[in-house]
Amino acid sequence: MKISTKGRYALRLMIDLAINNNGEYIPLKSVSERQDISIKYLEQIITSLVKAGYVKGLRGSKGGYKLAKRPEDYTVGMILRLTEGSLAPVACLDDKTNNCERAEECVTLSLWQKIYDAINNIVDNVTLADLILDYENRVGNDFII
Repeated sequence: MKISTKGRYALRLMIDLAINNNGEYIPLKSVSERQDISIKYLEQIITSLVKAGYVKGLRGSKGGYKLAKRPEDYTVGMILRLTEGSLAPVACLDDKTNNCERAEECVTLSLWQKIYDAINNIVDNVTLADLILDYENRVGNDFII
């Protein structure tokens, strides 16, 4: 499994909105400059985040974006699944019910399931708040998100 730039940038965008939260809406241009991500790419990503209710947007001169909830209410898994879709390492684990014809005799299925369970365990137990705390502990060490 490989996380695409869309997933990585969505996570960086959400972290940036959380770290720079001062109660006001944050212009996407500011995020673009801080994160060195094309504003056009961020516009594509922010659309799905707004549609999912993860982010609030406001148009106009004082417009921009901010998190809809507190950072501890978002898991990495929520954000990655929204942008990436399934995090399963193999297609047969994409659905709740494995419809693979070979599932009964597949020697590697339990391996793929263990990998998938480990991925879910990590991404579903790390929140934006956890990442922000990590960021705050690294500030001053040339750390970038």
